[in-house]
Order: sequence, then structure tokens, then C-alpha cells
Amino acid sequence: MTGSTNSRTGGYHCGAVRFEVTLSDGLQSVRRCNCSYCRMRGSVVAAVALYGIKILQGGDILTSYRFNTGTAQHFFCSRCGIHTHHQRRSDPSRHAVNVACLDAVSPFDFSEVPVTDGINHPNDTGKPARLAGILRFESVAEH
Repeated sequence: MTGSTNSRTGGYHCGAVRFEVTLSDGLQSVRRCNCSYCRMRGSVVAAVALYGIKILQGGDILTSYRFNTGTAQHFFCSRCGIHTHHQRRSDPSRHAVNVACLDAVSPFDFSEVPVTDGINHPNDTGKPARLAGILRFESVAEH
């Protein structure tokens, strides 16, 4: 990890890709989404500042996936398949990073993670973004 809580390093499971991100507000923005792709992918993400992702090694093995409107771009490793980050549909100039790929961070570090309603995306409904629910994690070690 680098000096700031907003600047963090991370990588893929296979070790081929390393990156640095500048988080918009540290880990305060963690969330999940219930759209079809995010629901199946299952990652917890945090908001990344504009131009806040720097690939340090392995950029040549990154691949991406787009679906539905083609606006959001989801990046993952062509070797191990791990998703690291995506360009957001709601604001294509912004990204979000999979917190499980950040060094010394786990999605299980968060007892509650808001789940945004991507099934009823604001770009489709014309209505403000809303929560679909809260994902909770409770460690059995605490009992």
C-alpha cells in the first residue's frame, strides 16, 4: 500500500497484473450492484477518482467485457479471470475497483455493504439511483 489511504496497490490472483488506484473517498464508497453481471460476479467495489487507475505491470493481458448498452466496461485478467475494475455506466468518466484485488483489503472487512439497484438503473428509468438492499457479513468468530 502507498502512503495515502486513498492511494492503494493491488493485483490479480495469478500475479501477472499489478496496479495502483486512487480511491475517491478511501473505502467509504464500497458497494455492490444487483444488475445481472454484477450479481453473478459478486464483487464489492469502491469508487476510483477520475484517471485514478494506473496499470503497473501486465496491461497486455487485461481484457474487457461489455454488455447491454455497451457503456460500462469490465476489466479482468485473461489468465486467471479475476475482475479488477470497471468503467461505470452511470458515469463513464469514473471507475470502480474490486476491493478484493487491493493489497491487505478483503470484501469481508465490511460488516455492511450497500447494494445499488442496477436492475432499475437510473439511465434506464430516468429516476435517481436507489438502494436495493444491504449485504451483511457477520464473522462466526465474533459469536
